[in-house]
Amino acid sequence: MRTLNWATLGCGVIANQLEQALESEGRKLYAVANRTHANGVAFAQKYGIGTVYDSIDDVFTDPNVDVIYISTPHNTHINFLRKALNAGKHVLCEKSITLNSEELNEAVALAAANNLVLAEAMTIYHMPLYKKLNEIISSGKLGTLKLIQMNFGSYKEYDMANRFFNRDLAGGAMLDIGVYALSFVRWFMSSTPDQILSQVKFAPTGVDEQAGILLTNREGQMATVTLSLHAKQPKRGLLSFDKGYVEIYDYPRGERATITYVEDGHTEVVEAGETAKALAYEVADMEAAIAGDRNVMHLDYTRDVMDMMTLIRRAQWGMTYPEEER
Repeated sequence: MRTLNWATLGCGVIANQLEQALESEGRKLYAVANRTHANGVAFAQKYGIGTVYDSIDDVFTDPNVDVIYISTPHNTHINFLRKALNAGKHVLCEKSITLNSEELNEAVALAAANNLVLAEAMTIYHMPLYKKLNEIISSGKLGTLKLIQMNFGSYKEYDMANRFFNRDLAGGAMLDIGVYALSFVRWFMSSTPDQILSQVKFAPTGVDEQAGILLTNREGQMATVTLSLHAKQPKRGLLSFDKGYVEIYDYPRGERATITYVEDGHTEVVEAGETAKALAYEVADMEAAIAGDRNVMHLDYTRDVMDMMTLIRRAQWGMTYPEEER
C-alpha cells in the first residue's frame, strides 16, 4: 500500500503530537488547514510541512489528501465531517467526535455511502495496554467482571470564558473528559450499559461542571464514573472481578496496570506500549483500517458511548448546546 498523505485541520496541541508521531516513523504531515492562516503558516514552518491552505476548505478539495485529522472544537466537527466525507477523505476526528448521536449517525451514513473510514481518536481503543489486558481477561484467570470504577477530575480555573466552561464552544465535563471514562467502561464491559442513572452540578454558564454516573448492562456488570472540571482526581480505572482486580493509573494513555489476585493477595504488573506513542498507535490502526481491517477503529464503541452521553446530557440533565436548539 502506498504511503498515505495526512492533513491536519487545526494546529493545536494534538496536531503537534500527530506530526511528532508521523516523524517517529520517518514521515511528515502533508498539509495544514487552520482557521487562522498565520497560525497554520507558523505550524508548517516549525515542522517543515510543504502545504498550507489559504482557505480552510481547500483541504477538502486537494486530491493529494487521503486522511484528515480534525482537532477543532467539538461543535465544529459535524460541519467539517460533512465536507470531508463528501469529498472522499478518510477522517480521524478528535473526541468527542460530534455533539450528539444524531450528528454521529449522519457522519457514519456519509462514510458508509462513500466507502470511507471514519473514526474517533479515542486513544483507549489503541493503546497496547488495553489490548493486553483484554487478552488476560479473556483467558479467564481473573474470573467474571463485576464492577468498574472510574475517576477523572481536572482543576480548571473558574473562568467562564474558558472553553471548558463555554457553552458556545461545547464546554463541559462530559464531552471533554467524560468521553474517556465512558469509552474505558465500554471497552471492558461485555455489552453497552442499558440502565443509566446520573447526577450533575452545572457551572454558571449552564454546562456540566461535575457529575456522577451509574451504569449497568444486561450481564449485570456495573460501573461508576465520577467527573469534575474543578476538582483534581487521579486518572484511575479499577476493574473488579471475582478472582482479582486491576488498577490502571494515568489512563487514558496508560502503559502500566497492576493486577491483585484475591486468593493469596499476590500482584502482577502488566506493562505494554508507551504513553508518548499514543498518537502513533492511533495512526497505525487508522491506516490498517484504510487498508481493509475494519475491526481496529471501534466505531461501534464510539456510537455506544455517544448514545450514552446524549441520553445523559439531554434526557437526564436537560442540557443542550446552541447548535441543538436551532
